[in-house]
Amino acid sequence: MSERIGRLVVVGNGMVGQRFVEALRARDRDGRWRVTVLAEESRPAYDRVRLSALFDGVDADELSLHSPDDGVELRLGEPVTAVDRARRVVTTTAGEHPYDALVLATGSYPFVPPVDGTDLPGVFVYRTLDDLTAIREHARGRRTGAVIGGGLLGLEAANALRLLGLATSVVEFAPRLMPVQVDEAGGAMLRRYVEELGVTPYLGVATTALRPGPDGTVAALSLADGRTVDAELVVVAAGIRPRDELARAA
Repeated sequence: MSERIGRLVVVGNGMVGQRFVEALRARDRDGRWRVTVLAEESRPAYDRVRLSALFDGVDADELSLHSPDDGVELRLGEPVTAVDRARRVVTTTAGEHPYDALVLATGSYPFVPPVDGTDLPGVFVYRTLDDLTAIREHARGRRTGAVIGGGLLGLEAANALRLLGLATSVVEFAPRLMPVQVDEAGGAMLRRYVEELGVTPYLGVATTALRPGPDGTVAALSLADGRTVDAELVVVAAGIRPRDELARAA
């Protein structure tokens, strides 16, 4: 009698979820698992680390990590809304998916600090290809941009704005760029390099508000020391938070 095929549901099709499925399929040589991947985004998994390459001539398809697999059903644009552990069922916006095993690879979401004006038109986070498409559209015809956050992602976003032709500033609350990754000496070297690229850093100061222009879109940042930074486009790159609401609710 043949062994029963298990139903595996993977929630999330980011880089980690994709790598998990690849590793499972490589080890499941007997085809004991039928895999369903539920993805919130409308695109298959792609390389988030190289997002700014999109503004440097790289096509979005070149960032793709997805390889079609007959043993994997990928359902795009179908976010999970609930997990019923007693019934062993995942509920999505399109229906229910029973499972024998469930993997949550939901990743994280961008943290937006509680600063006045972050809901203004022209303010973006830097997380998905859709975010970058929106940033590129808004950048057309504009001259200045700013990034709130001088960590690794913030500098990646600043490079993207620079490649779009915007005069770019970075505002970081810590006294140096990439404060988690580098020490004071490394931060000084990094600051010189960033300035040589034409990016202006504002260090050791907090953003207190984002101000609109006459058309209602973002036009400037107000800093805690009284300075104002012109910015017709703002990217918030102030860190991430885990998307653990499904795990807590299950």
